[in-house]
Amino acid sequence: MADDAYGSIVAKRRLSRRVTGLRMRAGMSLNEASDKLGWSRGRLDRYERNEWRLPDASHVRDLARIFEATEAERAELEDLGRLACERVWWRAYEDVFGKGHEFAGFENDAARISVYMPLVLPGLLQTRSYIEALLAVGPWDQAWRDRALEARLRRQQILDRADGTAPRLVAVITEAALAYKWGTPGQRRAQIAHLAELAGRPSAEIRLLRFEDGPHPGMSSLINIFDFPDDTDPSVVYLENDTGITELTRPDEVTAYKTTFTRIRDAALTPTATRTHLHHLAETQE
Repeated sequence: MADDAYGSIVAKRRLSRRVTGLRMRAGMSLNEASDKLGWSRGRLDRYERNEWRLPDASHVRDLARIFEATEAERAELEDLGRLACERVWWRAYEDVFGKGHEFAGFENDAARISVYMPLVLPGLLQTRSYIEALLAVGPWDQAWRDRALEARLRRQQILDRADGTAPRLVAVITEAALAYKWGTPGQRRAQIAHLAELAGRPSAEIRLLRFEDGPHPGMSSLINIFDFPDDTDPSVVYLENDTGITELTRPDEVTAYKTTFTRIRDAALTPTATRTHLHHLAETQE
């Protein structure tokens, strides 16, 4: 797991919250603390907003010192700083994810992933052939498509982790996402069979929304929700579209999208009925 650095993104985020809490306990304003550190105005504010790329160990020690952290607090800050600086695989794919974008990191660190997309299958559930078919209709050159394919397949490896860190996956898919004609009939059957195999895993809950069940909640929503092992680490929501991904962290927005996802999930077939339906679709796919 060294290359995955499980928890590094959450550690960096937690470190920012710890620093903010210590400063407020010390009764210092951002400017007062910056003056004591000899830092330029704005640096500490960026740190507290988690806009530091990789925390500097000396900065972490200086923050602990001026905020009069206890030995236990100092040790925690330094441990978080070390973990936050671990090498992570997605940094090599900034051309795909975007510079400084942490979607893949939150996905990597999540204990539970809740995902819903109305017209395509979520990336974690896609076969290589399905990914290639989706990328082929975009405006990107072949070199970028190859990189995006590598990155998406690499993301999927979190579902196969056998060390206890594999996330719980709750995915709601739609019959619409399975109705498009792409590739060969064999490739389409293989994609549906892959969904059925994933649906049979204890760590996954896959639910299907069918045409015959009529309109349902969230028909225009694209939702990714990441919950983390420690309940003190706030959940993160990502909304996807053709041109980018938007991160939401405000508690009221996160709660609203969690509620929407629950309504979508409840409108879908049960996991058992979904798996049965997927097997039927695979057998009848033309």
